[in-house]
Amino acid sequence: MTRSEATLKRGGTCPLVTCEHGGNEIPAELQPYFDGTYGRRMLDSHRGWDPGSLQAARSIAAELSAALHFATVSRLVVDLNRSLDNEELFSRFTQSLNEAAREELLAAYYHPYRDRVTQAIDQTIDGGQRVVHLSVHTFTSRFRGTVRDLDVGLLFDPGRVGELRLAGAWQRRLVELAPKLRVAANKPYLGTADGFTTHLRRCYLDDHYVGIELELNNRIRSRSEDSRQRLLKLICDAFGEAFQEEFREG
Repeated sequence: MTRSEATLKRGGTCPLVTCEHGGNEIPAELQPYFDGTYGRRMLDSHRGWDPGSLQAARSIAAELSAALHFATVSRLVVDLNRSLDNEELFSRFTQSLNEAAREELLAAYYHPYRDRVTQAIDQTIDGGQRVVHLSVHTFTSRFRGTVRDLDVGLLFDPGRVGELRLAGAWQRRLVELAPKLRVAANKPYLGTADGFTTHLRRCYLDDHYVGIELELNNRIRSRSEDSRQRLLKLICDAFGEAFQEEFREG
């Protein structure tokens, strides 16, 4: 049993790992929309998925002995990390579909994924445990001409005490364990921006649900397998120690 596993079995708090942008698959009926050079380029780019996120999510879930829920449909089909009223829910490739076709995409991919995660959270809470949800993503090293030097971002709602304390402890432990690792809170995005964790916060009390988005620079893909696994192990160890610090009385 790893240190993280031993830590997380204490108290009444249960980890859950998700990955909303784990692949760039598209349904066969939409293939003609992506057959051109531009469509294929978009699918292969960060606009089509979060490269490296699913491998990271799998490693983290295994290290923490946590349940993992993931999706491999491209965000260019429907973005599972956006609310139904978000204009980015459908991409330029699918916005032109008629309402019935868009509803079919929601019924096939969006609602089943979100329902599975919500049901897992409900079952954990009904069992008397608090859920700590890690939603794993990657971000581009360069965005609109700006270089992002950040290695790890922890996105959370500072208005929720559980998230503020856990993310703060996690960041401190990461810096202590790897002083050269560039870690920041609520970067490269705000944790309160539209996303699955933001939606779930509206559904659950702070005492029941803690949601943090883990954002990894997609340069992680260029590391060797050993180097990548060492980084992910370090992230998990830091999380486990932060978890113990914040929930040891749970």
